[in-house]
Amino acid sequence: MPPSDGRSSRSSAASGRAIRILGIDPGSLITGFGLIEALGQDARHIASGCIRAPAGELPQRLRAIYAAVSELMSSYAPAEVAIERVFVSRNADSALKLGQARGAALCATFGLDVSIHEYAPRAIKQAVVGHGGADKQQVQHMVRVLLRLDRSPAADAADALAVALCHAQLRRTAALIAQARLRA
Repeated sequence: MPPSDGRSSRSSAASGRAIRILGIDPGSLITGFGLIEALGQDARHIASGCIRAPAGELPQRLRAIYAAVSELMSSYAPAEVAIERVFVSRNADSALKLGQARGAALCATFGLDVSIHEYAPRAIKQAVVGHGGADKQQVQHMVRVLLRLDRSPAADAADALAVALCHAQLRRTAALIAQARLRA
């Protein structure tokens, strides 16, 4: 697939060109990222990995997340960003830290004119695995299969790739619905 030139998702969808999507699985200690190019039903792995925030105070970790996501945006110029919504657990402090990490990652995307899409963890698992209650190993396996990777990525990177794949699938479905409405 040819690389996206960073134009808007509307022009890419209309022209049949691949769209570059950055998926983010936020975390205050480890933030996963995954970049894919999607065209129709096909998706190709571009890059993925984990941003490991340094030990220490939360502001330093948030700064590291912001800097790393800013670098990804600059290096890969995705046209769209998909991010996992914060999962609210019983521990309010953990949920707040996760929300702040998510905010740092999102703020780092604002330098480019990209659309941002949010997905609940269950919706991501449903789209990629076919079951909203899938475990991490199932997500890793399906990401490996769907992207035709030689081996499974690390859990946080796989989660981020799953976010990107979920978005690619849902944007394709939306495009098909829009085409059907135009024909009707």
